[in-house]
Amino acid sequence: MPPEVTDWPSLVPSESFFSPPSVSPPSQHPYPSVNFKISRGIKGMSSTRNKILPVLVLILSSLCIFRLVRIALTTSYTSPILAIALPPKLQRPISGFSRNHSRTSANEATISEKEFKLLSNLIAKKVPCNLLFFGIESQYLNLSAVNPGGKNVFLEDDPYKLSIFKVNSNHTRMYKVDYKLHAEKAYKLLKHARGNKSCAPNSGLRNSSRCQLALTDLPREVYEVKWDVVVVDGPRGDSPLAPGRMATIYSAAIIAREGNTTDVVVHDIDRMIEKWYSWEFLCDENLISSKGKLWIFRIRNEKNSTRFCPDKSILIQ
Repeated sequence: MPPEVTDWPSLVPSESFFSPPSVSPPSQHPYPSVNFKISRGIKGMSSTRNKILPVLVLILSSLCIFRLVRIALTTSYTSPILAIALPPKLQRPISGFSRNHSRTSANEATISEKEFKLLSNLIAKKVPCNLLFFGIESQYLNLSAVNPGGKNVFLEDDPYKLSIFKVNSNHTRMYKVDYKLHAEKAYKLLKHARGNKSCAPNSGLRNSSRCQLALTDLPREVYEVKWDVVVVDGPRGDSPLAPGRMATIYSAAIIAREGNTTDVVVHDIDRMIEKWYSWEFLCDENLISSKGKLWIFRIRNEKNSTRFCPDKSILIQ
């Protein structure tokens, strides 16, 4: 026999068991334990949501900050070199130079900040000196501007670069030159130089030279001046059918050996031709410094030598 319930109204119809909770008093709800569990579950979900929301906000904020920092670093990295790279002696307006066009050449390859610093420090120790550049870049014009007591000669084959840079200095000259040797001929020309006595260091750069690498039609003063620094950053040499730097590196090696002590600087040394010809004619034992894609060789007077690198053992057959 079920227990007697004395406090339950006897006249309450059976439908009242299914009436909404707002009608029945809390103490008389037919399923109190179920409602308690549901209520506790809802409170638990609310508590979990309140804990997760701050974490999500923190993660999203961190991602936004990381992206802003990344954009700032990228912008700083791609900022102009000349704004931060010039040593105190070079941080002044270029005297005697102007650009009559704001657009830069599509083939212009500037040197990096560290490379420029290495080169500027080298020249600063020699000023006043005689500087010979195969190729024109804006950074090189800055270097020549702080060398008013010496000679500054630029040899360039790109008409566009010659048109945008103007010289108003008696100590600086620019010459238009032509390079006929395409980069795709580098291997055959190197083989030719190794088997031809007319390409030896003591042959010089003469109009009657039979060496295919000799630049025999350069301006007269290139052959007459004793150069302190020769920079090879031209011609472009960035494709097989483009003019290569085989002849400029070879000719720089000949010019350097006819001076007293000459530093030859080669840029874009990460490329095959520049590396091959530098090892062949400037020699690894003469390498004194390097930074990035810039190598500096120090060549002493060896115009009577019959070989560029006496200890070289690797030959092209």
